[in-house]
Amino acid sequence: MGFSKRIYNFSAGPSMLPEDVLEDVRDGLLNYRGSGMSVMEMSHRSKTYERIIGEAEADLRALMNLPENYAVLFLQGGATLQFSMIPLNLLGGSGMADYVITGSWAEKAAREAGKFGDIRVVASSKDGGFSYVPTVSANDFRPGADYAYITMNNTIHGTRYPYVPETGGPPLVADWSSGMLSEAVDATRFGLLYAGAQKNIGPAGLTIVIIRKDLIGRAPENAPIYMDYRVHADSGSMYNTPPAFAIYVAGEVFRRMRERGGVAAQEALNRRKADMLYGFIDASRLYSAPARREDRSLMNVVFTAGSEALDRRFVAEAEEKGLIALNGHRSVGGMRASIYNAMPLEGVDALVGFMEGFEKRSL
Repeated sequence: MGFSKRIYNFSAGPSMLPEDVLEDVRDGLLNYRGSGMSVMEMSHRSKTYERIIGEAEADLRALMNLPENYAVLFLQGGATLQFSMIPLNLLGGSGMADYVITGSWAEKAAREAGKFGDIRVVASSKDGGFSYVPTVSANDFRPGADYAYITMNNTIHGTRYPYVPETGGPPLVADWSSGMLSEAVDATRFGLLYAGAQKNIGPAGLTIVIIRKDLIGRAPENAPIYMDYRVHADSGSMYNTPPAFAIYVAGEVFRRMRERGGVAAQEALNRRKADMLYGFIDASRLYSAPARREDRSLMNVVFTAGSEALDRRFVAEAEEKGLIALNGHRSVGGMRASIYNAMPLEGVDALVGFMEGFEKRSL
């Protein structure tokens, strides 16, 4: 039985979770699989929890076709902590890293990395208000750099990389917080991928790091122990108490996704949702989407009704209809519909229906 009075949550995060996952979690909340307790209560060192985290990792590996030379780490601290952990762990060779800036999160990551080494911005779309993704090739990156860094999907400005850049040698590092598991990507093209879970994967509090094993063990000896990837890899993400409940919920998401056909099936659904919404915007006389068409995000559709007054009225009236969190990021205004994996096609259809009615009332 589904929940009553569920709304469509278009928040950029924390975001919707699949309803069947919420039902699974609800049903096991007091007594998980006959254990007599909730996952929130059990020891992370117990056999039951070891099975939970082991199954979660195995399902994620299967979904992403991860080979054995990649480690999966379940960490805390959000994507923000990775802004520091990445340079601390990877700048152990030349001390150089190259960043591509496609939004404020990439800017923040580059600024933080600058505390640890020689950081160079090789390309930026700031000149266009971050409305596009710059084209880069191997010639743009320094051959001796310890890594190259990109942000795969940009939640604020509604853009995504339509390609995986070639670096010419330096391992590619990517923040994929708002896109992991939304479309099929060859993980072996990257040295490190990471994502905050609260968009496509699970509740807030969990960060997943997928790292090629040869990149582990490069942190300096005086690195804080929690900031060393080797510590977490050697302990199976159990160096300290992990975000146990968040990992459990993420594991339920992975299991259900595999049952529904995996990432390929999810990507097909995501493209249908994005095409439906962008198609309506492009045909509209009221709405416009600032992101360059070939770089448009599948997850975060940014648009405007043409004036601040209309945008505010749109958000307010949409909320009355059970379509919430459609306001754009405070730095850019307008509207933003985050249509992550758990957003059903019916939610996008309801949004388009509301947009059509609002347009008729406003012109």
